[in-house]
Amino acid sequence: MCDVFLQVGSKEYGAHRIILCASSDVFQAMLMSPEWTEWHESRVQLQEMTICEPYFHMFLEYFYTGKILITHTNVMPILALADKYIVRSLTRTCLNYMCKHVPHASSHNQLFSWLQYSMVCGHQKVFDTCQNFIKWNFESVANTPDFSNFDIDTFVRILQQSDIVVHNEMVLYNCVVRWLDLQKIKLCQHQATNEDIEEEYKILVERIMRYIRFPMMTPRELADLLLSPVIKQHKEFFVDRMAIGMKYHSGYSDQIMSYYNTEEGKLLFTSRLYTSDSCSALLTIENFHDIPNYHTSTFVFSSHLSAAEHESHKINEWLVDLYPKGVWFKKCFLIVWQGTLEVPQEILSTVRLSLTCRELSELEMRVRISVLIYGLQGGIEHVTEVREKVHHFTPQEKVVNIDDLIPFDELNPPAVMQGERDTPYLVGPNRDKLKLNLVIAPIR
Repeated sequence: MCDVFLQVGSKEYGAHRIILCASSDVFQAMLMSPEWTEWHESRVQLQEMTICEPYFHMFLEYFYTGKILITHTNVMPILALADKYIVRSLTRTCLNYMCKHVPHASSHNQLFSWLQYSMVCGHQKVFDTCQNFIKWNFESVANTPDFSNFDIDTFVRILQQSDIVVHNEMVLYNCVVRWLDLQKIKLCQHQATNEDIEEEYKILVERIMRYIRFPMMTPRELADLLLSPVIKQHKEFFVDRMAIGMKYHSGYSDQIMSYYNTEEGKLLFTSRLYTSDSCSALLTIENFHDIPNYHTSTFVFSSHLSAAEHESHKINEWLVDLYPKGVWFKKCFLIVWQGTLEVPQEILSTVRLSLTCRELSELEMRVRISVLIYGLQGGIEHVTEVREKVHHFTPQEKVVNIDDLIPFDELNPPAVMQGERDTPYLVGPNRDKLKLNLVIAPIR
């Protein structure tokens, strides 16, 4: 009883107008409006992208069954069809899948295509999720074949960010050099002469490398860079930028002050989320399921107050108390001048990180506190969230609490069976390790 046939590529699918119109705003307009030539035809030719044609039967079946099997290989073509024909329920299903499976996209070299499509089509949540995954797992993304597919504008937009998680700026520089090498290979495949290749490559190097923060490298690293082939070939561009770094480390504040007058100049002296020992500490809790409620894990570490070499003696000591299973304030009695005051117990269902500055190196200190939260999806461990807080430490304000660091019920689900206790916030072979990285950066 089909009353319309859809021609897609070399295949023809029988369908019913009432089903198509009820499921898609585009089909309703196409098949019910006299303004469209298709409205009275029994056979309709549809022009679909080549990647969509093999999945059109699944798309059509969804109209009849309300069910569809989404995988990392078919989500993009199905989403493209759902967007084209305005099938909102299917669009939501695809977008939800993509947000939850970005690590799979990275491991299967589809991360860039997801990022690019979501940006063009305005799917902001997917775009933000993909971009955050790139920033927070930059080194692992840089080691995938998909890394070469990142276009210049996308790469520049990411390099401008201060929340890139990387061991240090030198590691980021090496990742950028790898991307440039991959782009040069592409230039060799498309450009006719060596002169054209070198000219295009020079423009590319200068556009990308201006976002490397050379002052955040150590003097030793800056000296080692002189042996880098990229810098040897483009000395004129790099010499001034490396000189800024050396002046910063030598304490020549008056000579670099002019750079603080522009937003781009300020970024040169702004730390990213570096995971090196000088400014971060790894916090892990093993056998998470076995620890009791209201358990406290305590960590002590130190960090530098400045990336500048001439201020390397300024080091702060920190005390971290981590409450992954809630906070319990026991009943106590306070003795005040009026008498004894009873304070009742209180239980907070929150995941709290309490940071104490044990000894202030300066009278006042403003820092950016970043907590990198690791997770596991599809067997892939990665930084899944970053929580940031700016705090002004003084002799009177030496403690800061960060509550709801992780959704309490997601980290501590009420479950009886072991299999039901799986949470994306635990990593390790047995899914029983809580892993955080605390990064502290001074703000000038």
